[in-house]
Amino acid sequence: MSTLASTLTWDSGLAFAVDQDGHRFLLDAGTESGGEDRGPRPKALLLSALGACSGIDVVSILAKMRVELEGFELRVSAPLTEEHPRVFTGIHVQYVFRGKNLPLDKLERAVQLSQERYCGVSAMLAQACPITHEILVEG
Repeated sequence: MSTLASTLTWDSGLAFAVDQDGHRFLLDAGTESGGEDRGPRPKALLLSALGACSGIDVVSILAKMRVELEGFELRVSAPLTEEHPRVFTGIHVQYVFRGKNLPLDKLERAVQLSQERYCGVSAMLAQACPITHEILVEG
């Protein structure tokens, strides 16, 4: 069994320096919460992790299917509850593909495989709240 690990060191104010896999970055609270806005917020980073995890899957799967993309973007959003702890009530992922004559069936299959089989971040977050998605094709 493998284990993932991060080390977070308090920097100043509400900011923490993260050391993860040889990469260093800051997480901070927004100014509305007393932070200095020096890095992304932890909950928003969860959405980015979901997008990156699924996006990596989709690009890899489509490459194996010999689908050539001109561009690809994921837009991930999640409303929060008003009461504390403020948690996601649901997550919505828009998969935006750009290219000519893209085969919709292959795009749908790649997204389905990511969501249902390969993306561990999606599998974990789906236990906490519903995740929906849509596919948009431009171009």
